[in-house]
This record gives sequence, structure tokens and C-alpha cells, in this order.
Amino acid sequence: MVLKPTRRVAAALSSAALALALLAGCGGDNVSCGLDQCTVTIDREVNASASVLGIEAKFVSADANTVTLDVAGERITLTKGQQAVQVAGLAVSLDSITADTVSFQVSRD
Repeated sequence: MVLKPTRRVAAALSSAALALALLAGCGGDNVSCGLDQCTVTIDREVNASASVLGIEAKFVSADANTVTLDVAGERITLTKGQQAVQVAGLAVSLDSITADTVSFQVSRD
């Protein structure tokens, strides 16, 4: 079956719109998204935050192995090597902690 040029253009536009919709849940220079998860890197400072998959994630505190975040209004603590914490229909897990930044992953359940 050969698609007419109009149908090919419509199919391409539909595919592009779907891809943009999937990635639209991630925002900001500090958020990098794939199809099923986003990686967020924020500064280790009190007012640092990021918008990801429709929720706001805010830095609260950190030490060498744990990070406390406020995610969608819920305070969660993530530990290196720990399984993801479920919050607001999302799974949140810690990637890394440095002296300056915290990196974590957010994916839909």
C-alpha cells in the first residue's frame, strides 16, 4: 500500500506531535528525558528545584549518602543504591551526589 503525500505528511506530523507530548513533561536545562524516564540534576542549595513529568521536585538537604527532596508536596529521602521511592504516581531514585549537585531519576509507574 502506497501512502499519498498528504497522508505521509499527516503521519509524520502525528508522530512528531506524539514525541513532543511525551517529552513535554520535562522542562528546564537541568532535565534530560528519554521515552520512559527523566534524569534531573539540581544544585545542592535550598531553593533548587526542577519541573519534571508534571510535578515539581525541590532540594531540601543532603549528606554523603542521602538526599531529601520535596516531590509533588511529599518529602522523600533517597539513599545511594536504594530502590526507587514511589510518589505521586512516579518512581524516584538517586543517581549521584556531589559537593555541588544532586542527580536523580524520575519515571512513570
